[in-house]
Amino acid sequence: MSNAAPSPVALVTGAARGIGRAIAVQLAHDGYAVAINYVTSTQHAEELRQTIISAGGRAEFIRADVSSADDRRAMLDAVRDRFGRIDLLVNNAGVAPTQRADLLDATEESFSRLIDVNLRGPYFLTQAVARWMIELKQQRAIERGRIAFVTSVSAYAASVNRGDYCISKAGLSMAAQLWAARLAEFDIPVIEIRPGIIATDMTSGVKEKYDKLIAEGLLPQPRWGTPEDVARAVGAFARGDLDYSTGVPIDVSGGFQIRRL
Repeated sequence: MSNAAPSPVALVTGAARGIGRAIAVQLAHDGYAVAINYVTSTQHAEELRQTIISAGGRAEFIRADVSSADDRRAMLDAVRDRFGRIDLLVNNAGVAPTQRADLLDATEESFSRLIDVNLRGPYFLTQAVARWMIELKQQRAIERGRIAFVTSVSAYAASVNRGDYCISKAGLSMAAQLWAARLAEFDIPVIEIRPGIIATDMTSGVKEKYDKLIAEGLLPQPRWGTPEDVARAVGAFARGDLDYSTGVPIDVSGGFQIRRL
């Protein structure tokens, strides 16, 4: 019988593709068992699970729409049943507007969808996970919980053709601050990761636009970011390297946040 300590468990939302997939792979490489949350593509979720298992890790996939309270409850019930604990929550799931629309033409339907998925869902998922982490810490079942919010440089950079997205990410940035303040007394660090222009399915439709902007000097580091760039930042947090930096936003954006003359 093995006396090895059980692996810490990470729940990564929106993990089947893109940034979430890279985060899940990074965490599995670093020794986490990974709960892969997805909502649309079972095929991609299963491919990711097999990738992690083939590398010697453990992963399970759980379908849930983070904007649904019932789905969130069912997802956490599944994590409890399959893993028995949670050490890390990565709030990564998010959507872009179905159609970019000028502020003068934007619809309430699009606004509501983005707020529900990008802000309300992770806000209340964090509430439920935080309560569970506090219980686990009190039971000495985990040493420390950690929570990461993956937001965007759109939390502070205005795009007038997707105001709903910017507002949802700005709200999520504040959510990270709020939860960092609230959970500090329980020694549960919370961090915000702000990706910039990252090469994913979400940005594939505007590749030509951003290729041009990058070539014209938009970024001090003149290249697209990769999902792995974001994953490495989450990995540093997950390892405990940033435990005394709760509430800090980390831009993964090639220097986009630097104000230059």
